[in-house]
Formats: sequence, C-alpha cells, structure tokens
Amino acid sequence: MRKLFDPGRHKTLATLRADGSPRISGIECEFADGNLRFGSMAGARKGADLKRDQRIAVHGPTFHPEEGQERDWPGEAKIAGRAIPGGLVTEDAASGEPDGQMIIVDITEVVITRLNAEASRLVIESWTVERGLQTVERD
Repeated sequence: MRKLFDPGRHKTLATLRADGSPRISGIECEFADGNLRFGSMAGARKGADLKRDQRIAVHGPTFHPEEGQERDWPGEAKIAGRAIPGGLVTEDAASGEPDGQMIIVDITEVVITRLNAEASRLVIESWTVERGLQTVERD
C-alpha cells in the first residue's frame, strides 16, 4: 500500500459536511513515525467537518493504465479511518494563535485496486481490523 500511496505528494480527502453530504479536499499527507498524518489550516472547512465527524477517506495518487501497457499499471490505494487531533501546528507570528492542526489517521480500512498479472481482471485487495485481508477478482 505504501508503494502506491507514497509516490504522489497530493491526495484527496473525503469528509462529511454538517448536512451529511460529502466534501473532498486536496491535501498533502505523509507517513511519519508509523502514522499517516496531514495538516488542517485554522478555519479550514475540513477541520470543522472533522470536529463534527471524525470519519474520513483518503484516496492516493492515481495513474491511469496506458493502452497496451496495462501490465505496467501499479494500481491505486485508498485508506479509510478516523481523524485524531495530533497537536497544534506552528503559531501565527502576528497573532500568536495556532495556524493549524496536525491530524493523525486511525486507519480502519485499506483498499488496493490493481490488475492481475495478465492484465485481464481487476484485483481488489482490502483489509480491515475485523475481517483481515480479502482479495476479490472481477472481469
């Protein structure tokens, strides 16, 4: 999963708005000290979403399979979990107030989507704490 998730710097984060509808935000996130983490600037709508509902999904960078080279497609990775406040980010020099917050992701699900060796079927590998690793192939 890390091999698919780490190469691209930018990811897409899904949170839930106050009315329950989805919100997506472009973020930069990284694995550090064994945790997936990202920042949220003070006043960001995603931060307000996370105060109400900690559930999130993060989609890693996507690279489309090229026609005739489908076997070379690395696939894509998605992570779901809960956003846990991980401390304040540096203070704003003018006001002395924190200018953001670090968020740690408590990962509850990982999904990797790729093609089989023949590039003839879609392979979906998913992991959750409750059921462990499962693999499904689709035409």
